[in-house]
Amino acid sequence: MKMRLQKTADFRRAGTGALILACLASFSGAQAPLRDTDIRRNATVAAIERVTPSVVNIRTSKLVRRNTPEEEFYRRFFGWNLAGSGPAEEQVNIGSGVIVEATDEEGYILTNFHVLQQAERVQVQLWDGREYEAEKLLYQTQKDLALLKIVRRAGEPPFHPITLAADDDLLLGETVIAIGNPFGLGGSVSRGILSSKNRRLDAGGKRLDYPDWLQTDADINPGNSGGPLVNIRGELIGINVAVYNQEEGKGTGFAIPVKQISSALSDFFSLEYSAKLWLGARFRGSPQPLEIRYVQSHSPAHDAGLREGQQVIEVNGQAVSSLARFCQLMAASPNHKARLVVLDNGRQRQEVVQMVPLEEVNRALFNKRLGLTVDSLSRVAGQNPSSTPTGLPVTSVEKDGPAARAQLEAGMIVSAVDNVPVTDVVNLSNVLGNKTSGDPFRLLVNVATRYANGQVRWLTGSVDIPAR
Repeated sequence: MKMRLQKTADFRRAGTGALILACLASFSGAQAPLRDTDIRRNATVAAIERVTPSVVNIRTSKLVRRNTPEEEFYRRFFGWNLAGSGPAEEQVNIGSGVIVEATDEEGYILTNFHVLQQAERVQVQLWDGREYEAEKLLYQTQKDLALLKIVRRAGEPPFHPITLAADDDLLLGETVIAIGNPFGLGGSVSRGILSSKNRRLDAGGKRLDYPDWLQTDADINPGNSGGPLVNIRGELIGINVAVYNQEEGKGTGFAIPVKQISSALSDFFSLEYSAKLWLGARFRGSPQPLEIRYVQSHSPAHDAGLREGQQVIEVNGQAVSSLARFCQLMAASPNHKARLVVLDNGRQRQEVVQMVPLEEVNRALFNKRLGLTVDSLSRVAGQNPSSTPTGLPVTSVEKDGPAARAQLEAGMIVSAVDNVPVTDVVNLSNVLGNKTSGDPFRLLVNVATRYANGQVRWLTGSVDIPAR
């Protein structure tokens, strides 16, 4: 059960708490200590000081037009779903986030997908009061995680990414700290223990609707969504996501575990997502070094000799400082060919990787699995975009192939495969590549009907084709 986000009227107020904490910390740090050791500066204080520069307040907004009295009458009594034409109102939600990766110019923020859902504008505020317009990049609805990007202005301090704990480094009962923006207060900290390392089954064996989330008694309230849950070392162990019940669930909060976070970041910072290039490898990000966690068989990474457990230390002669920087360097490689230096069992090796644009991969898969040759999306856009469907034009059909037996012909346009739009090249390649022989593909196909006066009408239908 996700928490219900509350509206806040003043975004600048959301950072007041964070600014006061920063000022107090700066003031106290400027005083000469009375003793060599201040007994107040315990492990909890040290962890909070370490993590605070990575935490951000998030404000999302969108304009909503209300129904006029007449529109409301028709909606209520006739069931008409009319677009509101009344005065526009700004609908505001608040949440939290944490910087997980950074380059010299950019910071990447992880938060909950439900914090950003339907937002038209996203603003973030750092612990020191800096404010940025954030760009929505990627999300995974099943994990309720989303990635934002902010760009540092010239002369400003660098962004501070948080350190991730190891995937399974969790201790039941260990001290944990939740940091975020509850009720728009900003810079708020609560402490508790890790109450459960996963919420899978209840006592009766019935599955709960919490997908292996962490449970904690640290206070989690509306606005904490997307903020970090950290251990006493200041390492990220979870992303705060929900409270059991607003009225009755005090002391029962939930967080997405670091293992799922690490997996999502491996996808978000992959060449397939960020540059639409097929590499076929996934990496562990923070902490350094950059370690390969998975290599796809027969992929460019596999063919180049990259293997799980190796560490990438250079790309094209430049040091790899973060997962985000790795993606930037790889995407900028001339002709998609990159020279890597990897550390393998303590020894340095040089490998050359030839990446392939995903559009080319998908066209090859259409031909291999279905006997279908398709052109690129750009050719469709070059026609009449107002009347031509978006999709991949069929240029030829292999005689006696699966597509021919399904009566597909040249000139048709494929818009989706198994409900995945062909514009989504990453998921399309997964759909095309992951089925075995005989498994059906459902294609959404557009067929042109030409009239005597020269006009063209496009008809849309679906067809099932078995993979070969």
